[in-house]
Amino acid sequence: MRELKISGLDKSYGPARVLRGVDLGLRAGEVHALMGENGAGKSTLIKVLAGIVPADAMRLTVDGAEHRLVTPDDAAALGLRFVHQELNIVPSLSVAENILLSRRTPRRLGFAVDWRAMKQRAGEALARFGATHIDPGARAGSLSTGDRMLTVLAGLVAADDTAPSVFVMDEPTAALTHAEAERLFAVIRELQARGAAILYVSHRMGEVVEIADRVTVLRDGAVALSCAMSQTSKEGIIAAMTGRDVADAYPARQTEPGQGAVLDVRDLAAGPASGVSFTLRPGEIIGLAGLEGSGQSEILRAILGDMPCSGTVRHEGRAGPRSAADAWLSGIAYVPRERRREGLMLSRAISHNVVLPHLSRLSLAGLWSRPRAERAEAEARGREVRLKCESIGQSAGTLSGGNQQKVVFARAIAGAPRLALLDEPTRGVDVGARADIYGMIRTLSGQGTAVVMASSDLPELIGLSDRILILRAGRQAGIVPAQGLGPARLLAMIYGDASVEAAA
Repeated sequence: MRELKISGLDKSYGPARVLRGVDLGLRAGEVHALMGENGAGKSTLIKVLAGIVPADAMRLTVDGAEHRLVTPDDAAALGLRFVHQELNIVPSLSVAENILLSRRTPRRLGFAVDWRAMKQRAGEALARFGATHIDPGARAGSLSTGDRMLTVLAGLVAADDTAPSVFVMDEPTAALTHAEAERLFAVIRELQARGAAILYVSHRMGEVVEIADRVTVLRDGAVALSCAMSQTSKEGIIAAMTGRDVADAYPARQTEPGQGAVLDVRDLAAGPASGVSFTLRPGEIIGLAGLEGSGQSEILRAILGDMPCSGTVRHEGRAGPRSAADAWLSGIAYVPRERRREGLMLSRAISHNVVLPHLSRLSLAGLWSRPRAERAEAEARGREVRLKCESIGQSAGTLSGGNQQKVVFARAIAGAPRLALLDEPTRGVDVGARADIYGMIRTLSGQGTAVVMASSDLPELIGLSDRILILRAGRQAGIVPAQGLGPARLLAMIYGDASVEAAA
């Protein structure tokens, strides 16, 4: 295949026109970035390419010859393979079983599974991506996120049918460490060298600019920009995505942190983290920086009272909460890392998600529900976070990723918290929603809310934090002021290649 091209793609759901006359060309040996705000139509386009939903109108050609694409089998026959943000593996099965899932399983005597041949085929598929360190017989659930990604990729090339010629990757680095992302980029370069086309969807602007040859931007279901990456810039892409200029900067602090201690942590040990000590003032933002698995999430959950720990946690002079429910009642808000799995009731209304931890305050005498008060609270907080939805009664699962994250933030700010614990607050959201979230965090801080924030985005940590706590192999290496710090130096501190101030 030299080029796969779709022309005039239209798709509507009832009166809502989701895709409007979209043209897209994927060329052999190129990485083509597909960008746009949440709700711009990217997911629908991918579903059309996968044959999951039918287009209302579309012409698809491969090297000039027209082809049919209305079912997943059609997509597979054309050589399209898909890597989704939520990695589809069966944790209880072996790596080999996952790789050959839905493929023709090697058999002995025509009926018994040939496990030796199965592992051999899986090993060969893994070797194509340099993943010889993965044991085909290992349980898939025991793998790191990066190795799960390599397992999914190996499954795509282990097919018995048409060899893959187009890889569609939807937010592939969203849950990867820096080292795992670099390994994925090496795999992408290898796929390019073999003549594959890659459609790459990501909200991480830096990596898109780094690896993509071309870019297409969708806005409101239509193509707002399509050109070679060399013909545009980060600012040009942002403007095309949002229809407005979004400053590539973080909101400046308007007021200085207050005096006293909202949170005092001494010698905290939770999960892989240990020796963690710091004091947090009203309105101050402290960032948690470290390699994946250093204990950032566990520190937040320990402060929340949601996991066993040792050491001491004191919130406003009192012993820290003993449970998440206790934390919310104490004025502590929490934004979890996994919004869909940990932060939302996807089948329930937006309003129910926003007010859940605040029902005692909104109810009559703590006993009787007041639906009108709950709805008014949810609507007010929705406006505050610039939530885009049809109505506050809409189920949370129907929202885009960025708007789902805004629902989680709406719940966090509903109680006017005195302490906010944020775990990867902008994970998987677009540049417009990211700017809104940065504004929310800065507003919380300006109102006197103390913030502890874990993030794998180093510029984000530096841009928002007052101080950054460095975790190295799970232990606190020190705390440094964020002002004047650059990502390269911060990364060197995390790896131990630069000195860190020891003061807490």
